[in-house]
Amino acid sequence: MIDETVEEIREMQTHSSSVVAVKAARALEDLREREFASVEDFERDLERNSSALRRANPSHASLVTTQRAIVSMVEDADAGTVEEAKAALDGAVDRVVEQVETAKRRAAQNAMDFVEDGATIMTHDYSSTVLEAIERAVSDGRYLTVYVTEARPRYLGRKTARALAEMDRVDAHLVVDGACGHYLPECDRVLLGMDCIVEDTLYNRIGTFPLAATADSVDVPVTVVGSSAKLVGEGFRFENDFRSPSEVLLEPAEGFSVENPAYDATPTDLLDSVVTDEGVREF
Repeated sequence: MIDETVEEIREMQTHSSSVVAVKAARALEDLREREFASVEDFERDLERNSSALRRANPSHASLVTTQRAIVSMVEDADAGTVEEAKAALDGAVDRVVEQVETAKRRAAQNAMDFVEDGATIMTHDYSSTVLEAIERAVSDGRYLTVYVTEARPRYLGRKTARALAEMDRVDAHLVVDGACGHYLPECDRVLLGMDCIVEDTLYNRIGTFPLAATADSVDVPVTVVGSSAKLVGEGFRFENDFRSPSEVLLEPAEGFSVENPAYDATPTDLLDSVVTDEGVREF
């Protein structure tokens, strides 16, 4: 399960950074089924597999921080036997998963204040927290129009559009990334998820920067929603992911290079607010 999860994360088959963090945490439970000669061997294998999961997408702050937390909690348990170490792993995984899911629920709840009845919203990529905020809003009786950009690479916005189409009271529209400027004047707000915010920079799916810059130009507020664990400082270095050229062009590129970065960097001064489980920060 661990190897399969590493491959899924690397290939972006698992979407939304919080979902990735939970799936990677649960993957470590596979170590319970293995035999180890000593606690040291178990902890060594835990670190090796956790490192492989982190390397699958080092740009995901929540993936990196949750994996490090699990390893640290198991080591701090100072288990005397392999079974005690395995029990410590179970407890660490459960605790981390609960923290991620609780933070996502609270962030979505806090974001409801920015999703008013009758509003027209634009979103980008696939964020389970954004989707939960919208779902909570329509469950509260609000009607929304939502424009969703396709979000390359991997067209993850299509998955968002399909999820929105299943919600009552949501009028969902899928648009190509380059059309955001055409539809933004119709919007009341841009609502985005986030991979992480490091100091004064938001790192998120490629296309976020031009979307936020265009929204700023036409005076549409941009709100970012996610767990407070994604607000990171020292000790985390964002690493971009450059995808295969085949995701852009099926035939061989002759005489030119195909550039396919997965993420871009957006200055936080283009944002109006960041909503987390801990509250709202306005810019």
